[in-house]
Amino acid sequence: MLWFFGVSLFLVIAFKWLPVPFTPLMLIRNIENKIDKKEVKCEHDWVPIEDISINMQKAVIASEDGTFLNHNGFDLKALQLAYKNNAKGKKLKGGSTISQQTAKNVFLWQGRSYFRKGLEAYFTVLIELCWGKERIMEVYLNSIEMGDGVYGVEAASQFWYKKTAQQLTKRDAAGIAAILPNPRKFKASNSSSFIERRKSRIIKRMKYLNKLEY
Repeated sequence: MLWFFGVSLFLVIAFKWLPVPFTPLMLIRNIENKIDKKEVKCEHDWVPIEDISINMQKAVIASEDGTFLNHNGFDLKALQLAYKNNAKGKKLKGGSTISQQTAKNVFLWQGRSYFRKGLEAYFTVLIELCWGKERIMEVYLNSIEMGDGVYGVEAASQFWYKKTAQQLTKRDAAGIAAILPNPRKFKASNSSSFIERRKSRIIKRMKYLNKLEY
């Protein structure tokens, strides 16, 4: 236990300043592709938050976590609703904030067990205390899966729109945010009518977000 606390705290402190080179999900996807004899692809280019369009930052807040700037890592109302909706199946699904998603993507594996959720809560508290909102957003946008073998907003911008993360328009950003629930199934460009409707809803919500003050 002491080793775990020591190593986890060291990693959290280190990633407060250092770019996250890879995530457990990247490794898992590569292994899955090798087993299935598919092309092993991992596009990932780290960029500082200053080089990420404010549109992209607003889009993920609008689509994933509307109270991101105000909560301490957990949206209790969203969690209560998620637990109620999943009470019959006893599955942990939904209600995750951007902070929780960041903790999961950087330090943990995918899954819905109570044990993994407990670890997710532990790392969420640590990054909220050590990193702050701006760093959490920076790591989140540089680490999450945004396409098949595409990780982070810079790689996603190039893959979907042939432009840099800094050049993303509101519609572009909404397109990427719209596919986050299942980025290997949906397309940010040349999208289905379902994703186009999601884009429009996200853009409407973005209008209510003023200047972001981390």
